[in-house]
Amino acid sequence: MSDHGAALELFAAQWSQVPEDTVQEAFLQLVRQRRMPENALAWLYRVARNRAISAQRSQRRRQKRESEVAAQRKSWFTSSRWSSAELEEVTAALKEIDMDLREVVIARIWGGLSFQQIAELVSASTSTAHRRYEAGLEMLRERLGFRWQKNADSTTV
Repeated sequence: MSDHGAALELFAAQWSQVPEDTVQEAFLQLVRQRRMPENALAWLYRVARNRAISAQRSQRRRQKRESEVAAQRKSWFTSSRWSSAELEEVTAALKEIDMDLREVVIARIWGGLSFQQIAELVSASTSTAHRRYEAGLEMLRERLGFRWQKNADSTTV
C-alpha cells in the first residue's frame, strides 16, 4: 500500500490543501478496520476523497464564519485610553506586520507575557522573542507614522 501514497496524495490534492494529512488519515482508518476491505486500494481512494472533500467544506464554513465575525468587529481589542479611530488604526497596522512579529507584540503588550513566556509560546529563544518584539514595534511605528515613546521594556504605546 505504501507504493500508492504519492498517487493518493496527488488524488486528494484536488480537494485538499493538506493532502498528506488526508492520506495519512485514510491509512489510519484502514488500519483500524476490523475486516480488511475487499479492494483496499479502491477503499483508500474513496476514503481519501471523502475526507478531502469534508475538510474542504469544513474550511469554507470556518472561513465564512470567521469573515462574518471579523466584519462585525472593527478592531481587535478595546482600550479606555484610545478612541475607536485610534483602535482601528492600530488594528490595521497590526494586520500589516508579519505574523511572527505580530504575535509577539500582542502577547507582550496586551497579553502581558514575559519574554521567557513568549519564547516558550513561539518555540524560540528569549533573545529571538525580544528581537521579534523590537522588530514588530519598529514596523508598527513606521506604519502608524509616528514614534512611540520608549521606556525600559518598550511597552509604552
